[in-house]
Amino acid sequence: MKKTILTLAAAALAFAAQAQTAREEIAANIYLSGSNYLDYDRQLPTEKLTPTPKGYEPYYFSHYGRHGSRWLIGKNSYTYVIDVLAKAKEQGKLTAKGEETLANVQKINATSIDRLGDLTTVGERQHHGLGKRMTQNFPEIFKHKDVFIDARSTTVNRCILSMVAECEEFMAANPTAHIHNDVSESLQYYLNQSWSDFLRKTRHKGDSIGAVYAKKYINPERISTVLFNDAQWAKDSIDAGRLMYQLFDITTNMQSHDIDINMFPLFTLDEVYDMWRNVNINWYLRYGSSPYSDGLLPFSQYNLLRNIIASADTVTQTQAVLRFGHEVCVLPLASLLELGDCAVQIENLDELDTVWRNYRIFPMACNVQLIFYRPTKGKSGDILVKALLNEREVKMPVKTDMYPYYKWSDLRKYYVEKLDKYAASHN
Repeated sequence: MKKTILTLAAAALAFAAQAQTAREEIAANIYLSGSNYLDYDRQLPTEKLTPTPKGYEPYYFSHYGRHGSRWLIGKNSYTYVIDVLAKAKEQGKLTAKGEETLANVQKINATSIDRLGDLTTVGERQHHGLGKRMTQNFPEIFKHKDVFIDARSTTVNRCILSMVAECEEFMAANPTAHIHNDVSESLQYYLNQSWSDFLRKTRHKGDSIGAVYAKKYINPERISTVLFNDAQWAKDSIDAGRLMYQLFDITTNMQSHDIDINMFPLFTLDEVYDMWRNVNINWYLRYGSSPYSDGLLPFSQYNLLRNIIASADTVTQTQAVLRFGHEVCVLPLASLLELGDCAVQIENLDELDTVWRNYRIFPMACNVQLIFYRPTKGKSGDILVKALLNEREVKMPVKTDMYPYYKWSDLRKYYVEKLDKYAASHN
């Protein structure tokens, strides 16, 4: 507990400098409440990158990124809300706002036929933008003559298409680039590693905790009066909490589409903030460094970090390796790498959002970029690394006197020892 409190205090000091609370940030930009549905291009303002250290040049780009914006995935993601509201309409229990909401969700659902989980045009744009900025931020790599770019994706279509969008930008910027794309089940073991039985059981330790906070932060009483004209009927006939959760899910994911429907006015700011807090806690408990799972869940990306290290060990020329997958990998990877405050451990989850905010870590198209730098003279000497989380410089878990640059030898040693310790204890 002492360690948790100290960690919280240190992280809170860092956040204090940012001035705004999560509630204030969401009030200023309601789209942030979408958590993992946040449109990458609706994030917090971008930050200027630190210039390359004198006497160094970037030569290797190592990356893991999530697919872009998509339709919702679940079979009942849209139809559950439609079924509940349609039932109420048949019985004359919908208000005018309820009927309007039903019509909106039916319109959205009509676009999802045979599209559940697919990449949207918004998601495609996100990756074109990312690819273009990569070539602009690191031309020494992506515009290098005959540069080799190795791009790999999980077997999911939205990931493959995200990879294609970025690679189109690489080729447009540098026609001499040699781009190799690979999609295979043989890559799944590190691009989307299956959870071990041990980690799966460990994750379930937080389930009861999550249920407590869900009950606390999902309060459907007011919105039921907005949608239904018979409070007693609504109380007896529907699961108002689930309806509110599913409706909020659809509402926040609408930023994944070029459709002019905005259902945020259905919710008060307090409801939006509380619904987001519930989701924020749930993601932290299920994929983050939560003390309720002994901080072990980030090791679900054990194979991915091993691959990142092994790939870096083989680099002999200017090149880039890009990996495409999912937010359920980016979040634990960022925590395993201890980027910024991603790995913070908070026991009092009512205070989690003062330190750990999911929209900073895994919006749609979220990504971790590791850029390696070598001396320009002699090509020998200390290799330096800079980490970007969603194109923002972040601290890493070893000492440095030239932030945001770190010696790769120090980082490599730290991560290898961390992985070896886990393997010795749990594999």
